Amino acid sequence: MSRKYANYYTNGRVKAMICLRKATIEDCGEIHRLQIESFAELLEKYNDIKTNPGAESYERIVVRFKQDFTDYYLIQDNDINVGAIRIVRLEGDVCRISPMFILPEYQGNGLAQQVIKAVELIYPYAKAWCLETIKEEEKLCYLYEKMGYKKAGKEEKIQENMTIIYYAKSTNLEVHTQL
Repeated sequence: MSRKYANYYTNGRVKAMICLRKATIEDCGEIHRLQIESFAELLEKYNDIKTNPGAESYERIVVRFKQDFTDYYLIQDNDINVGAIRIVRLEGDVCRISPMFILPEYQGNGLAQQVIKAVELIYPYAKAWCLETIKEEEKLCYLYEKMGYKKAGKEEKIQENMTIIYYAKSTNLEVHTQL
């Protein structure tokens, strides 16, 4: 169990230890559980079973886990799994976050910011980062923009009330999502 990064954050009262632990194939069930719980609210709100990670099967996570260009990390708060993040290593020293998720009871306390900072330290060779999120979810857009991500100029209308917006963090905003 190697811990790639640890940092403290304040959740309102207590300082907690946040760690990213590189996942193993045995963690796929836990990743699936965390993903379902973390995306449940958005799945219910948008009823988007095609693109919402909360509707993804365990088998799909295993397939992604086995990709040689993919790394999963469990996000831990004092050794409790509270979320996960998938990093996709693309060509040209570009990394993609797809997806990152944190259980609802751990959201809103700066944890996601710490996770983003951590993965950027774990992959120092990355010259650019990219991700996508739901445009209508202002708090998600705010988070990524606060972390230095810029709108990459691409949007994809999924349904009447839901648009996927693409973000990139680099000096060149023409980073394309390849997966």
